[in-house]
Amino acid sequence: MNTTPLTGKVAFIHGGSRGIGAASARRLAREGATVAIGYASSAIAAEALAEEIKAAGGQAIAIKADAIDAQALTAAIDGVAERFGRLDILVNSAGVLHVGPTEQFSLADFDRTLAVNVRSVFVASQAAARHMREGGRIINIGSTNAQRVPFTGGAAYAMSKSALIGLVKGMARDLGPRGITVNNVAPGPVDTDMNPADTDFGAGLHGLMAVPRHAKADEIAAMVAYLAGPEAGFVTGADLLIDGGFAA
Repeated sequence: MNTTPLTGKVAFIHGGSRGIGAASARRLAREGATVAIGYASSAIAAEALAEEIKAAGGQAIAIKADAIDAQALTAAIDGVAERFGRLDILVNSAGVLHVGPTEQFSLADFDRTLAVNVRSVFVASQAAARHMREGGRIINIGSTNAQRVPFTGGAAYAMSKSALIGLVKGMARDLGPRGITVNNVAPGPVDTDMNPADTDFGAGLHGLMAVPRHAKADEIAAMVAYLAGPEAGFVTGADLLIDGGFAA
């Protein structure tokens, strides 16, 4: 069995300095990919992750790529493709979570939710697709909340993740003839800074699930690695739940 199926590939992890993005960077590097870790403000964490990957025998760089700044994000992706001579995999993991009742939810939080969770995914995907060849992979981190929102205050977040379902279906049609696949990985609760397991809110989610626990970020990264690899060449336009039965 080939344990490094991504050898020779170059991956850009949009929002790769922490959480699911960081776990995905580690996993793709372990499978042989050269990994560019895009970050907005967590330079120290991104640089530390790159050094960790290199110390383990992998190849990685950290690169500033603010999700809100379309020009800067595009330039970062273009720069990675130019530096390594190719770009094969894009993981869109940047995201924000603003919650609050509909009547009081600010337009500023609504606009930021759309800017990071939807617009930056399109911007990064558009930039990456221009460099990708046959076998290219675009993988978004969606959410099970696109399917089910059994708590209050999550309307804008759920809407932003639902938008990615339509985006991948349309983009899969656009890019399929070029041999590029586009998919969502849709996690349930994952033990990260955004949704830690050791809170009352986190614990309350377990009663809604078939497997009553938070996922580990590495479990989500395993799904990302599958979609990035050669065995997933016929999977595209999909929204793949990995949520412990949250939406069951």
